[in-house]
Amino acid sequence: MIGVGIPLGRSMDRWDLSSQSDVGEERESDAVLVAQAIAGSDAAFSTLVDRYNDLLYRHAKRMLGQADDAEDVVQSAWIKAFRNLRKCRDPERFGAWVFRIGANACKDAVKARRRGNVPLESVAELESDDRDTAIRLDQRRRLASALASLAPEQREAFLLKHLEGWSYEEMADQLGVRVSALKMRVHRAREELQSILLEVPR
Repeated sequence: MIGVGIPLGRSMDRWDLSSQSDVGEERESDAVLVAQAIAGSDAAFSTLVDRYNDLLYRHAKRMLGQADDAEDVVQSAWIKAFRNLRKCRDPERFGAWVFRIGANACKDAVKARRRGNVPLESVAELESDDRDTAIRLDQRRRLASALASLAPEQREAFLLKHLEGWSYEEMADQLGVRVSALKMRVHRAREELQSILLEVPR
């Protein structure tokens, strides 16, 4: 049944997962769309994909570093969400539910390749400018390498807090993790990054 075209790879600004509105048209609630998708509507599920795909992709790109890897993880997350729609306990909060599926898929992918080479391109190029000096580019590379060395949970928390600008309350709501635990993850990530970045390269 999943004959839905999933648009991958578009970038976007941060979205409010609970109160988005479709510009210029009346917006069906997530709960209505979930019910329709469960009943067999590909169009309803496609609308949900359109609504939240960019957020999942952006987070996956930050976590994994390469577009192809991010697309694969996001595609897998949507397939899992489709197969488990009936397990979404609060359809009005579908966005938070599917984001958690995507975030967990990202962490699993990071853990699966920890022993291999970690692509650093996307993090190294954050807000990059062709006029950047070689020193600034080197600093970005070192930051990318340091971020790649963090545990997946710490990297996730650090990126959401400092790159996406989420509050701890928003992070807790979307990830299903206590605020205190998230604060500890961010704190440990900062300490680890500081330790790595202050090391004198040999």
